[in-house]
Amino acid sequence: MFDTLSDRLTSVLQNLRGKGRLTDADIDATAREIRIALLEADVALPVVRAFIAQVKERAKGAEVSGALNPAQQVVKIVNEELVAILGGETRRLRFAKQPPTVIMLAGLQGSGKTTLAGKLALWLRKQSHAPLLVACDLQRPNAVTQLQVVGERAGVQVFAPEPGNGVGDPVDVARRAIEEAKHAQHDIVIVDTAGRLGVDQELMRQAADIRDAVQPDEVLFVVDAMIGQDAVTTAEAFRDGVGFSGVVLTKLDGDARGGAALSVREVTGQPILFASNGEKLEDFDAFHPDRMASRILGMGDVLTLIEQAEQVFDQQQAQQAAEKLTAGQLTLEDFLEQMLAVRKMGPIGNLLGMLPGGAQMKEAAANIDDKHLDRLQAIIRGMTPAERADPKIINASRRARIATGSGVRVAEVNDLVNRFFDARKMMQQMAGRFGFGGGGGGMSRKAKKAARKKGQKVKGRNTLPALPGFPAGAAPDLSKMPPGLNELPPGLAGLDQLPPGFDPAKLKFPKKGK
Repeated sequence: MFDTLSDRLTSVLQNLRGKGRLTDADIDATAREIRIALLEADVALPVVRAFIAQVKERAKGAEVSGALNPAQQVVKIVNEELVAILGGETRRLRFAKQPPTVIMLAGLQGSGKTTLAGKLALWLRKQSHAPLLVACDLQRPNAVTQLQVVGERAGVQVFAPEPGNGVGDPVDVARRAIEEAKHAQHDIVIVDTAGRLGVDQELMRQAADIRDAVQPDEVLFVVDAMIGQDAVTTAEAFRDGVGFSGVVLTKLDGDARGGAALSVREVTGQPILFASNGEKLEDFDAFHPDRMASRILGMGDVLTLIEQAEQVFDQQQAQQAAEKLTAGQLTLEDFLEQMLAVRKMGPIGNLLGMLPGGAQMKEAAANIDDKHLDRLQAIIRGMTPAERADPKIINASRRARIATGSGVRVAEVNDLVNRFFDARKMMQQMAGRFGFGGGGGGMSRKAKKAARKKGQKVKGRNTLPALPGFPAGAAPDLSKMPPGLNELPPGLAGLDQLPPGFDPAKLKFPKKGK
């Protein structure tokens, strides 16, 4: 969505980074380029004026002139002002003190309200809530059926007592839904309302009647991020006619310029709560202004990437895979499980875009074929359990059989197996180098050589691992241990109070066998 704007802003700010000192002319030229980039991205003119004025005022102030790196300071200012336009801090849903919490969705027809209702319900269900979807769009053909299908996919119950298609009273349905939620112990009610192709009095009156009937805790205005400046006009009309407490952006995965989405928060004064960036029900998350600003400026979005990984990766499986890796026992079965988890996170190109500097890899990411992972998956699934556990037994005849069964060439099977061995060897060496137990008992070659020079005995994996504060391979000095670790174990107390002049070498012990 923001690719064009991101490219322009990144290019403008990149030109500053080679300058050790910024003049007023440099700042004015940069501000001019930023203004053009925002206007081309369809950001509302009043928002652009306020943004540029604030950036120029701060850039010409003491925080830049006194900075060690003025160019980086300007980038920081642009980032902070972009975060401010997008809402500043992340705003969470407000839940009712006494359940159920009522969330009403409003917006124009075609903005994606019904699909978004299912996405929001699934998102809440994953957070241990029990949402109820309510079909109050009784005008649009098959709207009730669509909500029922979406609710079934999300694993959420749908309250739809009326067939729709022009039949039924949406206000009465909304009112009855609250009673149904209390009776069935649903803690959240999501009301899907009707939309129109444009703002009209009938739409506003119906939305206002539903709002008065259910007294929602949150009224979310659903706006299509691809409709340009009309998004701002529509948002103002709903704010004045019905009122809303938050905004939800849909279709952020589109190829429109998307600048109008940046304007909604500044024009309406209401925060953006959620963003939808795909067709799947899982393509939905809370909106974080700071993360979105970082992505627009090409700085990546590592936190969102981590959160997505936490959702799809099983922590216990990851720990087991790490242990196998350090021991050199990672199998193709483990590799397949990790690959399937990565696929659940979305297209590889999107994941690369969340990394810092991802904008520079845009062309490479666009050329990544996710179907290649499907071929790798087919090859591994074409192997027997024994072959996945021990790829060393895959000889020429086995490779030919695997290639035939998975529909690929033998060269692709050879490439997968060879790459797997190379990757496992490299990761095992890295694990040993960083002290995780692989590659020679946790000691690098350099550490072993240094230990031998000092006369210390080095013997493969039996060598003492390197401990913080102690030479590699050397026995630790107990006197330097932290308090509590240098105390004698129970039963040996008092050995530090031996009589003066006592020589343990003069003790006579019985000989072996006597």
